[in-house]
Amino acid sequence: MSKNPVTGVAAEHLGRVRRICMSMPGASERLSHGEPTFFVKKRVFTMFANNHHNDGHIAVWIPAASGLQAALIKMSPKTYFRPPYLGGAGWIGIELEQVSDQELAEHIFEAWHLIDSGKKKRITPR
Repeated sequence: MSKNPVTGVAAEHLGRVRRICMSMPGASERLSHGEPTFFVKKRVFTMFANNHHNDGHIAVWIPAASGLQAALIKMSPKTYFRPPYLGGAGWIGIELEQVSDQELAEHIFEAWHLIDSGKKKRITPR
């Protein structure tokens, strides 16, 4: 069961995320750390974060190419952030209220591609 019930605005955003993630070849969904998480080849490419530890974010956490995290945060700190736990490995937090479906799909596709191609260091949540 989710640590934070996904209702209202968060449920709408999860619907967006789920629709995009599940359109990726080989994608699957299951709970990890109490949040909906999306996998390809048993590896995470997107984690939904619903006010994780009361941080105020309704967001996704995704892996990113080297150096992209810092560039995006510098460019738009209201949209992008360094997520806990995975931020040190270059993952990006994306505020869902701040991005269009097209932008979100582009980010998720890049994350899926990094994981599916095996070009990103393996990081699998507990």
